[in-house]
Amino acid sequence: MARPLAPLWLTAPSRFAGTKPALARVGLALLALLLAATLTALASPGPPPVSHDPAQRADDQADVVLYESIVSGVRAGGNYYTVTADALRAGNYPLKPFVTFRLPTLAMVQAALPSEVTVLLLYILAAAMMLAWFIRLRPAFVRAPPLFIALVLLAAGMVVFVQPELAHFHEVWAGLLVALSLALRKPGRWIEAAAFGLIAMLIRETAALYVAIMAILAFAEGHRREALGWCLPVVVLAIVVALHAHAVGQVVRPLDPASPGWAGMLGFGFFVKTITLSTALNLAPAWLAALLVGLTLFGWAAWNDALALRALAIFCTYAALLGLFGRVDTFYWGLMIAPTILVGLAFVPDGLRDLISAAIDRRKITVTRLTRGS
Repeated sequence: MARPLAPLWLTAPSRFAGTKPALARVGLALLALLLAATLTALASPGPPPVSHDPAQRADDQADVVLYESIVSGVRAGGNYYTVTADALRAGNYPLKPFVTFRLPTLAMVQAALPSEVTVLLLYILAAAMMLAWFIRLRPAFVRAPPLFIALVLLAAGMVVFVQPELAHFHEVWAGLLVALSLALRKPGRWIEAAAFGLIAMLIRETAALYVAIMAILAFAEGHRREALGWCLPVVVLAIVVALHAHAVGQVVRPLDPASPGWAGMLGFGFFVKTITLSTALNLAPAWLAALLVGLTLFGWAAWNDALALRALAIFCTYAALLGLFGRVDTFYWGLMIAPTILVGLAFVPDGLRDLISAAIDRRKITVTRLTRGS
C-alpha cells in the first residue's frame, strides 16, 4: 500500500489516499465509465427551451403560474383543495392520483403572508443554508482560496433558488431545507437536522427520500437513537399524506384526467441533464457540463468525511429517482439536490491526485536476509 501524500487542498488525506494500486486502477476505470455515462445526457430528452417572451410566460412557466394562482385563490378565501382542483382542471393537469395535488403547507403559509415577506423568507433561508455550509466546510480546507472556491460552487448550485418568481415552487423551498438539514447534522447532533427534514417533507413529500437515507445511515453507524429520530418525521408525514389523500378524494370527479404515470425510464443521462439545467452549469457547453456532473460525484466520493458519504448517498438516490421515474416535464425534481451538489468539484484535486498516484505506484519492497556469523 502506498504511503498517503500530503493533501493539496484538504486538511486530511482524501478517501483514495493510500489505496492499493490494483484497487486504484479499478477506481480510475470506474471514473472513466462514469464520465462516459454522463455524456449520454447529450442525447437525453429535456424540456422545451424558454422563449423569454413575456407574452409566453404562461407556457414557459406553466407550473409556476399554476402555483401562483392557487396561492391567490386561497388568499382570496378559497378552500385549498377546491381551488387547487379548479386550477388543475383549468390548466389541463391530471387530478389523479392524489399525489398530483401538492401538500397544502406552502400554499397556506404563502397565502397568509404578503408576497414581499415570502421572498424575504426565501432569501433568509438561502443565506442560512450558505452560512451553515460555510461553517461545515471551513475545517475541511487547509487554506482560504480552496474554501472560497467551494463557496463559489455552492453559489453556482443556488442560481435558481434566489429567483423571486420561483418563490411559489415547492422544490425550491424543499431543496434549500434539505441542504440546510444536511449541513446541520453532526455526530450526536441531529434534532435540528431532523426538524428541517420534516419541514422539507411537509412542503414536498419527495424529501422523504432524504430523511429515509439519513435514518438508514444512522442505523448502519450504530446510532440507534438518531435513526429513530429520523423515522419519527416519516411517521408524521404518513399521517399527513393520509389526511391529504382523503381531502383530495372529496374534490376529484370521476371524469377528471389521471396522470400518465412516472415510469419515465429516461436513464442516468436525464439525471445529468436535470442537474445542468438546475445549476449554473446551464451556462457551460453541454458536453462540459455533463462531465462536470460526473466529476462532482467523484469529488463527493473522495472527501473522507461522514457528511460526504451521506451527500453521495442522497445524490445517487435522487439520480435513480430521476433516471427511473422522471419525465421530461418533471426535470425540476433535480432541484431537491441542486444547491450543494457542485461543491463536490472542490474535492476533486485531492481525490484525483491520490487515485492516480496510487494507481501508478510501482515501488517494490526488497527483503534482505541477514545471517549472523558463528
